[in-house]
Amino acid sequence: MRLSVMPSAHDLSIRQLQYAVAVADTLGFRKAAERCHVSQPTLSAQIRELEDVLGVQLFERDKRRVTLTRAGEIVVQRARKVLLGVDDLLNEAKRAGDPFSGTLRIGVIPTVAPYLLPEVTPAVSSKYPKLRLVFREEKTADIVRELDEGLLDAGLLALEADIGDYASAPILKDPFVVALPKGHSLAKKKKLAIDDLDDVPVLLLDDGHCFREQALAACERGGAREAAFRATSLATLAQMVSSGAGATLLPELAVEVENRRGQLDVRPLASPAPSRTIALVWRKSSPLGGPLGELAQTMRAAFRARG
Repeated sequence: MRLSVMPSAHDLSIRQLQYAVAVADTLGFRKAAERCHVSQPTLSAQIRELEDVLGVQLFERDKRRVTLTRAGEIVVQRARKVLLGVDDLLNEAKRAGDPFSGTLRIGVIPTVAPYLLPEVTPAVSSKYPKLRLVFREEKTADIVRELDEGLLDAGLLALEADIGDYASAPILKDPFVVALPKGHSLAKKKKLAIDDLDDVPVLLLDDGHCFREQALAACERGGAREAAFRATSLATLAQMVSSGAGATLLPELAVEVENRRGQLDVRPLASPAPSRTIALVWRKSSPLGGPLGELAQTMRAAFRARG
């Protein structure tokens, strides 16, 4: 008499979960097989085996398309979390011997990423050649959420934003400056106060950017009025100002890049000038606290040493 053995969770494999996620991402078995560097029959067989173990159909297949079943959506969503956990396990194992090896996931706000990363990343890569940095450019709220969920190891944020209770290490102090159209009458002054902008439309970023909230607060204290236009990037603000649409506040960090063509007149703000502190932040419970503090020191030194 031959006994049949019912499939169990022990029959699951990480590779099968990777294949299922690849099919869900590409919605095609051929493309998924190419992405996973296996033959299509091999991938299809592993998906069928996974479906047998789970007792559900994950994908609807026909000659024209592949779609996820309801069960497939749930399984793939959980599979992504499992695979993320496996990546974390491998990274933690590597870091047990060398904290500056493996992958480090860092969220960076858009008003920092294009200006700070090119200045500090080469120094970090040179000092820690085994460390793979993965940067995600996102707004503050999204970075904080992903830090809470363990999807990010750290974030490069402005401490003035409402980020909650995190460990942090400052990288730089970033004063705000006024950007005016080239040849504007206010550019005759060496320094400006916010109330100098009373008669000038002030262009700001759209909602969701922490720099918008900080700049708006400074304008409201000085009585300046916000223009109806809102931008999604500092680059757009700079272009609109250069066209004569108004003035704006920029973080000093961004001035060299956004005024590379000299289309703006930039003036500092009189004391006490508004500013922000850019810092590397991480969960207080993170086992990477010490290495992240050292990483912040490396970034700070690289920024100060820039040409």
